[in-house]
Amino acid sequence: MSGEAFDVVDLIKLKRDGGTLETAQINWLVDAYARGFVAEEQMSAMAMAIFLNGMGREEIRDLTLAMIASGERLSFPGLGKPTADKHSTGGVGDKITLPLAPLVASFGVAVPQLSGRGLGFTGGTLDKLESIPGWRAKLSPREFQDQLREVGAVICAAGASLAPADAKLYALRDITATVEAIPLIASSIMSKKIAEGTSALVLDVKFGSGAFISDPKRGRELAETMVRLGTDAGVKTVALLTNMNVPLGNTIGNANEVREAVEVLAGGGPADVIELTLALAREMLTLAGMPDADAAAALKNGQAMDTWRAMISAQGGDPAAPLPVAKEQHAVLAERDGILVAQDALAFGIASWRLGAGRARKEDPVQHAAGIDLHAKPGDAVAKGQPLFTLFSEEESRFDRSLEALAGAYRIDVPGSPIENGGPLIGSRVD
Repeated sequence: MSGEAFDVVDLIKLKRDGGTLETAQINWLVDAYARGFVAEEQMSAMAMAIFLNGMGREEIRDLTLAMIASGERLSFPGLGKPTADKHSTGGVGDKITLPLAPLVASFGVAVPQLSGRGLGFTGGTLDKLESIPGWRAKLSPREFQDQLREVGAVICAAGASLAPADAKLYALRDITATVEAIPLIASSIMSKKIAEGTSALVLDVKFGSGAFISDPKRGRELAETMVRLGTDAGVKTVALLTNMNVPLGNTIGNANEVREAVEVLAGGGPADVIELTLALAREMLTLAGMPDADAAAALKNGQAMDTWRAMISAQGGDPAAPLPVAKEQHAVLAERDGILVAQDALAFGIASWRLGAGRARKEDPVQHAAGIDLHAKPGDAVAKGQPLFTLFSEEESRFDRSLEALAGAYRIDVPGSPIENGGPLIGSRVD
């Protein structure tokens, strides 16, 4: 006898055959996996059973709570200000956290933003910020609390103590074709966000070609599942469904996305980045008890920029330092006059990754200056010979493979032609 409460093979069979796991079974499974009693191949089988058969609301809630219980849970009892956070499911050109965190914090709301690194074609917030000279992602618990109190916004790496069972399962899902399982996505995201200790959470759930989930209906299912998890855990939670068929903003990469975020904080920047930043800020401020806060004015009058500079400086960065510039660049020109009608987000994300802006493995370095600047967006009129976009890399040899990814990803047509993958940037709201 092993002395264990359950037999993992019995639990796998139960889920494989469409059964429902009880709270005690899920609690044991997550704990036994975290301490190594449940083997990787056994958890792989369980993940696939969940992928194929799904989980009920109570099962997903129990799985999330068990993930949280595997590690520490942060709290901010002496902070003296409301807390609010945002999570995006990730997309191409999604630099919204960079202007959003200081914008919301500039109103006296604490924003404890624990972020990650990019993998594949999706960019990581920490990779973007590390293009700023001197900036560091790792903070001690004391530094984290002090910065949250004094500056209001912290964007840093999550410690290994938050939901460690999820970190282990996340890595396993990546190599077992179970990444897309909504119960596993939802419990993974929400276990970390609930453990983070925020009292309010706004979710940016993306759909489209450049998103984790392309189908809007499945995106809404994920949003509804995560909102329920947050609400059940006592966190005020809402979600916005947003369109990721086209890259967000005019930049894809690391340093160039920071540059664009600073433009937004200076009162400029692309219309779509401003629109989404303000929409998410208003949701966060409302949940924090400030529904009348004028977020748009805070971008225009320098209020948010002041908090950005303080946030970057507090983590060792120089907000006035020049950002890195790539050694090589290659401009792609319009071959005809007309209207740009297509710009596929996934293809541009892959192209940026091939330029060196992303990584294939978690331990790989990134090129902070690599990426793509877009000079036109769908619906814009272009003239023959006009630059459509520019590729940046440290190595000229990367351009050919990047351009291969972009074959057929953009198209110019006659005026009046329909825009492909159009529609509003912000879709429905889930609360």
